[in-house]
Amino acid sequence: MFSTKIAGIGHYVPERIVTNHELSKFMDTTDEWIQERTGIKERRYGKKHKETTTTMAAEAAQVAIKRAGIDKNDVDFIIFATLSPDYYFPGCGVLLQREMGITNSACGALDIRNQCSGFIYALSIADQFIKTGVYKNILVVGSEMHSMGLDFTTTGRNVTVIFGDGAGAAVLQASSVEGKGILTTKLHADGTHAEMLSFINPGCHGGYYDQELEKFGYPDVEFGGLFITQKMLDDHMTFPYMDGQFVFKLAVQKFPEVILEALNSVGLSKSDINMLIPHQANLRISQFVQRSLGLKDEQVWNNIQKYGNTTAASIPIALSEAWEAGKINEGDLVCLAAFGSGFTWGSAVIRW
Repeated sequence: MFSTKIAGIGHYVPERIVTNHELSKFMDTTDEWIQERTGIKERRYGKKHKETTTTMAAEAAQVAIKRAGIDKNDVDFIIFATLSPDYYFPGCGVLLQREMGITNSACGALDIRNQCSGFIYALSIADQFIKTGVYKNILVVGSEMHSMGLDFTTTGRNVTVIFGDGAGAAVLQASSVEGKGILTTKLHADGTHAEMLSFINPGCHGGYYDQELEKFGYPDVEFGGLFITQKMLDDHMTFPYMDGQFVFKLAVQKFPEVILEALNSVGLSKSDINMLIPHQANLRISQFVQRSLGLKDEQVWNNIQKYGNTTAASIPIALSEAWEAGKINEGDLVCLAAFGSGFTWGSAVIRW
């Protein structure tokens, strides 16, 4: 059995920088308010009608493929993680294959919907395929175009100020070097409080979850369904909903737990970590996790200040940036961790 290594990593963020001051023109907020609660100073937005979740993914994937030293048609499997796909269906995996001109029809494409934990889940899936020799070059992608689906009014302020656009990608291959590559991944989920961070309408539930949604204080969805109604528009029901305090409290609990679980399973401890790359949900969450693990600033990579929360793309973007900055070197122990909607959470321990 082989181990799995990250042979190439890359990322892409749009050119347009959107500051907190710019958002304050559309909603009742301030730069100070946003920074105090999230640590975010600015984020990137893609070019409307010119960039999509798929086109950004292609930009990141091209860099990862080049750094892996392979041709695009060497890719024999694609795993695409996103919550903001170009289409309701088909998924972005096949659209990425087309966008990049991957003519290898033997290449499969898998789309996964694990939101902020998407890249960790995708990495774990790819790891199993590589270790068992099913595939040789797996392209793992996390990409998000949040800006096309946010509520730019004061009603949507608490969610909108957090998110940005971007993409990250990695090429995974087999390694015969003992003790190198992905040492372990840990995945968890608990759907008990799914509606506390969710995008309900439009959807196929047709009001099935009315009582469940009412319990969590979600706006009335009596006329919920796949098609947009006037009531959905009037009540701002076609945008994401988040109970920020609930998410924060759960995240600061699960992040350290899943990191320590992964380390313990391979006989390592938090003192062995060279670089921790947490999902960029909120700088205050990352700082709490850092303190709880007793890590120094140089042992944790944060870029939410520049990009906001890019959901499934946040970990590969940060991983790519940290590697480019020379903060991840051969032999380093790298820990990835994420928590997000579902709720799902997970971690990965990698010997670079």
